[in-house]
Amino acid sequence: MRHERIEINPEVMCGKPVVRGMRIPVEMILRKLGAGLSTAEIIADHPRLSADDILAVQTFAAD
Repeated sequence: MRHERIEINPEVMCGKPVVRGMRIPVEMILRKLGAGLSTAEIIADHPRLSADDILAVQTFAAD
């Protein structure tokens, strides 16, 4: 399945999935969500992210 907001590029973060156009790893966002941080708290830590980016990370992880 194609995810518009997630990219995997061997030249970016050693090929780990990241939010497209940013070097913010999917894994880091999932860890923060797992630790109980809210979408708003994650966005406060990383203001370039949007709620749609976080939803895309969750969808990517579920696939």
